[in-house]
Amino acid sequence: MKTRLLPSLRTAIRPIPTFRTRPFAAQRCLRRSLTSAADVQFGQPIHETHPHLVESGEITPGISALEYHHRRAALASKLPPNSIAILAASELKYRSGAVFYQFHQDPNFFYLTGFNEPEALAVIEKGESDVEYTFHLFVRPKDGRAELWDGARSGVQAALDVFNADEAGNIEDIATLLPEIVNGRSEVYTDIGSRDRKPSALARLIAGTSSPQLDGMTKLLQNCTVRPLKQLMNGLRSTKSAAEIACMRRAGHISGAVITEAMRKSYTSERQLWNDLSYGFRTQGLDGEAYVPVIGGGSNALSIHYVRNDAELAQSDCVLVDAGGAYGGYITDITRTWPVSGKFNAAQRDLYAMILRVQTSCLSLCREDADMSLDKLHRVAENGLRSGLKDLGFDMSGDALDVLFPHHVGHFIGLDVHDAPGYPRTGRLRENQCITIEPGIYVPDVERWPEHFRGLGIRIEDSVCIGAERPEILTKTAAKSVEEIESLRE
Repeated sequence: MKTRLLPSLRTAIRPIPTFRTRPFAAQRCLRRSLTSAADVQFGQPIHETHPHLVESGEITPGISALEYHHRRAALASKLPPNSIAILAASELKYRSGAVFYQFHQDPNFFYLTGFNEPEALAVIEKGESDVEYTFHLFVRPKDGRAELWDGARSGVQAALDVFNADEAGNIEDIATLLPEIVNGRSEVYTDIGSRDRKPSALARLIAGTSSPQLDGMTKLLQNCTVRPLKQLMNGLRSTKSAAEIACMRRAGHISGAVITEAMRKSYTSERQLWNDLSYGFRTQGLDGEAYVPVIGGGSNALSIHYVRNDAELAQSDCVLVDAGGAYGGYITDITRTWPVSGKFNAAQRDLYAMILRVQTSCLSLCREDADMSLDKLHRVAENGLRSGLKDLGFDMSGDALDVLFPHHVGHFIGLDVHDAPGYPRTGRLRENQCITIEPGIYVPDVERWPEHFRGLGIRIEDSVCIGAERPEILTKTAAKSVEEIESLRE
């Protein structure tokens, strides 16, 4: 007999009128009895099992069940009548044999469901009006033997009771269940099988084939118009809710403080510094590292995505640290550059101060009433850096700036480090969008450049929330001015 969790676990009742339901052959009727959440194991923290991590009413830390519903409703409102959106969870990836990498959920799937396990499929079925949709969630069933080895699964019943699906089913039955939903749909929005994700999830989900090829998709959707979902999801995710900003604020506050604490210490290796940052993020209440950090001492800072982090640190060098922690899946992105010795030499100080002036100028423009886009901010940064470098004695003719400043000044952030990938940089920045501002200069050790700056790489980056009239710097706890940094070891 199926069991139904206590009402407290049904975290939100959706405040919209009617919802169509579709009887599945595998699950036409659920007979439920009451059981305590303490008697059930789940595949991720919930309030009843982890009240120290998840508050009452939340599905994931900081994000309520009601907000997840509003996200699905917002997507449904953008879909045409009689259409569906299909999203697949990420697959568990293996580094060798049975040894797996830490699981990271597909951000779009996570954004709409809060479900943080592999081998799952979500379907948003649009009704005839904007206030009508059905949420289907197909997940791994409870399996005692599998859970003995791999840990708890939430199971099909929790898809209904915890994650508020209207209809739920066993992912292994998807070849039977999914065609019933797709049949008769005029349009299907999905990114499954697109070039930016692995096709393996599709093999089991479409047409019941064990092949990792995409033949099943063509067969199942041959009578539908298939459209990409990515653009719709980018539009939803690019502007953050108050709860999302609160998650990012917490991640930024703690991450900045951990980086400042690292500046107080004297390190002899990049690896030692990396370990302290990773430990600090976790012990101070974050999920862990938001991404593989850059810990680049000396000329290693000239490589934008240097992540070996295994060199010794010289007292005469600066170290560039691009690192940040995550909270509830939301990331923070910070870069600071400081002298290993604790004191800048003259060249380091001059170049750092110039870049900081440019960064401060760009940050001040991160508000809706400034009529800025990411590309406009990039041009502001380019003009400031070009002028500043010329004042420092650099020959800025030809491709000089492209060599010294080879990346964009910023990007969107959120559930991804580069959030809403593909969302245009040309659009006007709006209130509650979150971006980075990260000008940097990387001086190759060649005769073209002033000798005392050669081999020096400096980047300064903050995560910022666009305000109506003023920006909110989410990472302001990370020390930044020359005076602040040097005073940390006094």
